[in-house]
Amino acid sequence: MSQLTVNGKSLVLALPATILDLLNHLDLDPFKVAIELNGTIVPLACFDATELIRNDQLEIVRFVGGG
Repeated sequence: MSQLTVNGKSLVLALPATILDLLNHLDLDPFKVAIELNGTIVPLACFDATELIRNDQLEIVRFVGGG
């Protein structure tokens, strides 16, 4: 288990894990979010190949509809 920071809050996650694993853990649809990992935007196509490591900092922005 390793600690990450997600949207400013600590989260413990079993590593090795990818961004896609994290999104599944959080029950988030990968097609409805944008991810910033340690200050860099990660393209959707890279979610399943981007490995997370201890102390990574992520910002997750969810897209929502409305008017």
